[in-house]
Amino acid sequence: MNFRNNASLCTLKLPKYANFMINEHIIPIVKANAQKYGNRDVFRYRNKNTGEVNSIGWTAMMQQCELTSMALLDAGFGFESNIGIYSHNCPDWTTTDLAIFGIRGVVVPIMATSARQQIKYIIDETGMQLLFAGNEEQLEISLWLLDHCVSLNKVIVFDGGVEIKDERIITLKTYINISATSDLKNQLKKIQEDFRADDMATIVYTSGTTGEGKGVMLGMESFVSCFGYHDQRLHLYETDVSIAFLPLSHIFERTWTLYLLSKGVINFFLENPRHVIDVLPIVKPTLMCTVPRFFEKTYEGIEAEMLKWPAFKRTIFHWATKTGMRHAMLLSKKEPIPAGLKMKNSIADKLVLKKLRSVFGGNIRIMPCAGAAIRPGLLHFFHGTGLFVNYGYGCTETTATVACFREDIYDFNAVGSVMPGVSVKIGAGDEIMISGKTVFRGYYKKPEETAASLRDGWFMSGDKGRVTEDGFLYMDDRIKDLFKTSTGKYVSPQKIELLLGQDAFVEQIVAIGDKRKFVSAVIVPSFEKLKIKAAELGLSVSDIPELIKSKELYAVMAERFNLLQQELAPHERVVKFILLPELFSIENGILTSTLKIKRKMVNEKYADLIEEMYRTV
Repeated sequence: MNFRNNASLCTLKLPKYANFMINEHIIPIVKANAQKYGNRDVFRYRNKNTGEVNSIGWTAMMQQCELTSMALLDAGFGFESNIGIYSHNCPDWTTTDLAIFGIRGVVVPIMATSARQQIKYIIDETGMQLLFAGNEEQLEISLWLLDHCVSLNKVIVFDGGVEIKDERIITLKTYINISATSDLKNQLKKIQEDFRADDMATIVYTSGTTGEGKGVMLGMESFVSCFGYHDQRLHLYETDVSIAFLPLSHIFERTWTLYLLSKGVINFFLENPRHVIDVLPIVKPTLMCTVPRFFEKTYEGIEAEMLKWPAFKRTIFHWATKTGMRHAMLLSKKEPIPAGLKMKNSIADKLVLKKLRSVFGGNIRIMPCAGAAIRPGLLHFFHGTGLFVNYGYGCTETTATVACFREDIYDFNAVGSVMPGVSVKIGAGDEIMISGKTVFRGYYKKPEETAASLRDGWFMSGDKGRVTEDGFLYMDDRIKDLFKTSTGKYVSPQKIELLLGQDAFVEQIVAIGDKRKFVSAVIVPSFEKLKIKAAELGLSVSDIPELIKSKELYAVMAERFNLLQQELAPHERVVKFILLPELFSIENGILTSTLKIKRKMVNEKYADLIEEMYRTV
C-alpha cells in the first residue's frame, strides 16, 4: 500500500504535554517532524509483487501510528502493556513500534528467524497477550504459539495477502479499521499528556551467544539520550537516505531507525537481507548500518572478481588500493596529505576506487558498523576506497553505541572514541565498565543477573579492553570467551580467529581449547577456493563432504596456517582443526541475529568431532 495517497485523511495537531519537554520522548519528536515534512517521503520499500519502490509520507505514517495506538487502547492495552513484534523489516514494523510507544506500552521485539521455543519463552516470561507478526512464515509459527502460550490470545499480521482461517488472527489493516471516535482520541491525548522520560520503552532479548537470552529493559530516556549523543558525533541531513537491512529486532538497527526519524532522514526497509547487494544500486543510500561480516563477504567478492582479471589490471588495482590506504591512514591521524599523494589518490579514485564504491550504490557517506570484531586491515582497506566506515562498539544493554569513530581522528585498531555523554572506565581484569543514561535498567524478572551486571550504576560489559589518554577505546576480547589450556596458559580466541580468518581458504572459524592440552579450531572453509585448489592438485572431488576429507587439501591449509601463526606464542597456535561441510547460519542456530557466532552451540553441536580431534593426536 502507498500510504501517501491517504495523506489528506488527517490533519496533525501536536497535543500540549503537561510538564514535559518535547525532546524527552520519541512520539513528540516524530509528530513535530510529521508536521514539518507533511507528505515528504519518510519510508520506502520494495513492492513484493511488482518489485517497484513504493514510498510512505510523513503525514500518512503518523496517521497509521495514531490509528494503531487507538486500536490498541480500544482493545484494552495501555501503560506498560507488553506487546510483541515478530517480523522481518518493513514500514509496519516501525509504525507499530511507534504506536506502542504512543500508548506508553512496552515493545518486545522478536527476531523473525527465531525458533518457536525461543519465542514461547519470551511470550511466557513477559505475559504477552498480543503479538504483531510479519508474513506467512511468521503466521505459521504464530498459530502454534497461540495454542502453546497461556497468555497470548491475539495475533495481528502485517501482510494483508495471507490466508487467515483462525478467528484469533486478523490483518493489521482490519485491526486499525476502527472508528476514530472522540472518546478514543481523548484517551490517546490523555495518555500522551502523561508521557515521562522514564517510561519503560522496550524489553529486548539478547541473542544469547553464551547461554539463555535475557530481557534487557530500556527506558525512553535511553533512546532519546542516544539521539543527543549521536548528534555530537555524526552529521545527518534531511537529504540523506538510509537502508535498513539488519534486523529491526536488534538494538543496533532499531535505534538507528528511530534516530533517523528524529533527523528527518528517509529510510528504505529491506525485508530480505540477502538482497542487499542487489538493491544498493537501486536505493543509492547515503547511510547504512552494517556488521563486519558484510565487509568480509564484500571483500571476498572483490577478490574473487579480481582474480579473473589479466595481470596488468590486477597491478593497477593493487597500486590504486594501496594509494588509497596511504591516503586514508593520514586522514585517520589528521595529518597533512602531501600534494603528490593527493594527485595519486585522485588518479587511483578515477581508475579503481570510485568503481569499488559503486558496489554500495555510489552515494554512501557514512556506514556505521558494529556487532563483532573486524580485522583492522580490512577496515583500513574500505577506508582506502573512500568509504567512511564508522566502526564502533556497544551492546543491547547500552542502547547500542558506547564508542565509535570520530569524523576527524580515529585509529583502525580501536573501536572508536567514547561517545559524548557516556562514561567508560576499566575495572578488575581489564573489564570495560559503562555508565550513563543509555545504560539499561536491568534484566526482566532476573534480579540475580541484574545484580551481577549492574554495580553502583556501572554496567559490567564482560569485555576486556583499555582506554588511552586521547580517548580511544580498544576492545580486546570477551572475558567469558577467553579460555585457559590444561597447561595453565590463557588464550584469546578472537585474536586467533581474526588472524586465521584472513586466509582466503577460511570462511568461518571458532578457536577451541578450554581445559585442553592445545588449541584447535572448527572451520568452515571456502568451498569454491578448495575446489579450485583441488583441481590444481589434480584431485577428483565429487562433493563437499568428500572435499573436506581430502588429506592433501588439509595439508595445504595447515601449511598456510603455520605461516600465519609464526608470530603467535607456541601455546596460542592452532595445532589441529576440523573442516565442516556447511556454513554457520541463523537457520542452524549457530549465528545470532547480527551474525555473531554462538560458541556454546558450536561446542555442543560438534562435540563428537571435537573430541575425536583431540583423541587422534
